[in-house]
Amino acid sequence: MKLGSMMVLGALLFAAGTHAEGAMPPGTIAAGKAKSAICAACHGMDGNSTDPQYPKLAGQQASYIYRQLVLFKSGVRQNPIMLGMAMSLSHQDMADLATYFAAQKIIPGV
Repeated sequence: MKLGSMMVLGALLFAAGTHAEGAMPPGTIAAGKAKSAICAACHGMDGNSTDPQYPKLAGQQASYIYRQLVLFKSGVRQNPIMLGMAMSLSHQDMADLATYFAAQKIIPGV
């Protein structure tokens, strides 16, 4: 195989792997709710944190929440607390949590 062909093949394989890794699997609200208890300590049971130190998750786009969890787990986004929380999550767990919190209504002023 020529060097140019190998480079193109390598680039295509890298791009395919990057896309597959970044794609959010389908999540379910029920599974996310069941997994959300540990999140409630900081973000509130329904994602409406009452402490300005912790962001509200309620009503955020599922893809955004999922991506942030992936970034925390990989260490790209750094926060020692969230790194510890995200390390134990599978991609399915992240998708379920993201789907659950995205489905919750934002409570203004809380």
